[in-house]
Amino acid sequence: MITPPAPLPPVHYVTIARAAEMTGLSEKAIRRKIEDGKWLAGREYRRSPDGGIFIDLRAYEKWVERIEPRAE
Repeated sequence: MITPPAPLPPVHYVTIARAAEMTGLSEKAIRRKIEDGKWLAGREYRRSPDGGIFIDLRAYEKWVERIEPRAE
C-alpha cells in the first residue's frame, strides 16, 4: 500500500519568480515596487543571508487589501 506524502506546511515567503506566478504581477513590477520603496524590507519582502529576495505572501495580501477601489 502506498502512503501519501505528508502535507507541506504553508509557505509564507517565495522567490520573486514564484510570487509573480502566484499574484499575476510581473517580476519587473515586483522589482520596481521594491526599488521605488512601495514595498519595504521587513514588511513586504526580506533578503536571505545570501542576498536573495523573498516576498512575504501574507504582507502582499495586506497590501492588496489596502488598495482603494477606483470609482467607475
